[in-house]
Amino acid sequence: MIPRITLVVASLATVASASQPGAPAPVAAPMRELEWGQINFLHTTDIHGWLGGHLQEPQYSADYGDYISFASHMRQKADEKGVDLLVIDTGDRIEGNGLYDASDPKGKYTYDIFREQSIDALCTGNHELYLEASVDREHNTTVPNFKKSYIASNLDYIEPETGNQIPQAQRYLKLKTKNQGFNVVALGFLFNFDRNANNSVVQPVEETMKEEWFQNAIREKPDLFLVIGHVGLRMKEYETIFKVIRDQNWYTPIAFLGGHAHVRDARKFDDNAFAIASGRYFETIGWMSIDGIKKKSQNQASIEAAVTFRRKYIDNNLFGLYYHTGLNETTFPTDHGRNVSNMITEGRKALKLDNSFGCAPKDLWMSRAPYPADNSIFSWLETQVLPDSIVNEERKNVSRLAIVNTGAIRFDIFQGAFTRDSTFLISPFVSKFNYIADVPYAVASKVLELLNSGGQVFGAGSLDTKHLTIPEQVAPSPFLYTSTAEKGPVSPMSIFVEDDAQQKPLGGKGDGGEPELIGGYTTHDDLGDDGDDAVHSPIKFYAVPNCIQSKIAFPPPEEGQDKAKDPETVDLVFIDYVQPWIIKALQFSGGDFGTDDVKVYSNNTLTDVIASWVKEHWKNDC
Repeated sequence: MIPRITLVVASLATVASASQPGAPAPVAAPMRELEWGQINFLHTTDIHGWLGGHLQEPQYSADYGDYISFASHMRQKADEKGVDLLVIDTGDRIEGNGLYDASDPKGKYTYDIFREQSIDALCTGNHELYLEASVDREHNTTVPNFKKSYIASNLDYIEPETGNQIPQAQRYLKLKTKNQGFNVVALGFLFNFDRNANNSVVQPVEETMKEEWFQNAIREKPDLFLVIGHVGLRMKEYETIFKVIRDQNWYTPIAFLGGHAHVRDARKFDDNAFAIASGRYFETIGWMSIDGIKKKSQNQASIEAAVTFRRKYIDNNLFGLYYHTGLNETTFPTDHGRNVSNMITEGRKALKLDNSFGCAPKDLWMSRAPYPADNSIFSWLETQVLPDSIVNEERKNVSRLAIVNTGAIRFDIFQGAFTRDSTFLISPFVSKFNYIADVPYAVASKVLELLNSGGQVFGAGSLDTKHLTIPEQVAPSPFLYTSTAEKGPVSPMSIFVEDDAQQKPLGGKGDGGEPELIGGYTTHDDLGDDGDDAVHSPIKFYAVPNCIQSKIAFPPPEEGQDKAKDPETVDLVFIDYVQPWIIKALQFSGGDFGTDDVKVYSNNTLTDVIASWVKEHWKNDC
């Protein structure tokens, strides 16, 4: 059955309001209904601290308090229908928003806010593991807050007092659903991550599955296996887990909920195994429903029948949340949700996140503009920010190449006020700038091309150059579109068309008074192109390189010459995250350099660099 598309009347825009002060009112859109099953899931992943919602994008302007109200109403609807609802989060809750990154210690407000949601199963993301302090806070705060629902199938913690290696949390979870009494065995994985801090241990998935507890878990014979993970749906880890569970359980339904790739995606493994990923930055609340589950007490023939999986990607937009609950501005907010919204408001106020110190003259895009281009955030960094900012006073007259990986940038810049929060949205990381002095230019000039071409020079694993670029571009997917005009893959979050004249989006502004479509995700996944709950006009996404490079303080052309002479040597400056790739590329290019040659160029982070540049060059008051 094709889901019904329902029109949300545009005049409602004068009624609905966002929870956070200053957030834009949500925008009306044609809506697709959610389809309920016996077991239903609400799913978040890769929130990265965006608990206050999007204060510059109306279609994602609901906050975490609204989500708490929404989940409460959906649980009530499940009870009324006699079905079950499970709420899931699959990691990367930290780094990427001022509400987390601007506090000291980091997460001073977000851990308390996040624990207010009732979550049935959650796991760890790689961002919780980059720094020892983050690992400690996850183990000592989040795990106790969700003691009964936190799962760590392949993650251990090193106790600082004893040095003992212990499980981060329970290896797997057995639960019985509230209304129908289905038995569920839940596992919680992280992909094979190897850049974690020393007080954590990530065991490869392949090794974990050999352990006795795992072999016991997949022999439990539940009505449903639930695999949650900070794992992209197209990554090998989920392939491996699926095959091992399926070899032991030929017909048992398996539900996978993934993340890490920052995309909306759904994947069919077989008729009884399905996966969903639910975007990034609290733009998306994922919905999965399963129907046709048979309890194991029934006969074998009924067990072998295929189940039905359905999915929707819910825009984090109050209009959609009202629509799916059948409520309105007055009846939707719960007391609990309001209280959490107030916690967010107070946290943002205490951190002065709305303080503006500049005005962006135009939008600058990560992947919604080609690179290079005037409206590309990477071109802006390369041609304006880095040349003005990457300076070591002791070596300011030395020619230098400055390299930054595109993955260091995490969000767009919107025209208008540039606030304290903006700096953390764009680049939340603590990476500093290192350099190698006096590198022969003939060697240094080859590095960027190697970083962007990848291949056998770096191999697979932690030095695979895919780890340098934006997460949305990393995820392998069968739905990556390529244009002859714009080279490179395009995110599965949006259908790419080479000719706008050929595009015929659903809905649109017409004679019937329909709302004008706003740009948004038009997802294409294994179930088709009807997964987004709100109908959007498509947005183009363009490929970006792994790294960008600025030439700084190079000699000008000599008088009468059109082209300057290249310097004999340069300082090779780079954000410290990319150091392992830099060393490898230099060695391949004929440079005899190693980690002993690396020195600190600047203790400023990229976040600091961007903030300082904006204060100097975008002084205008919006």
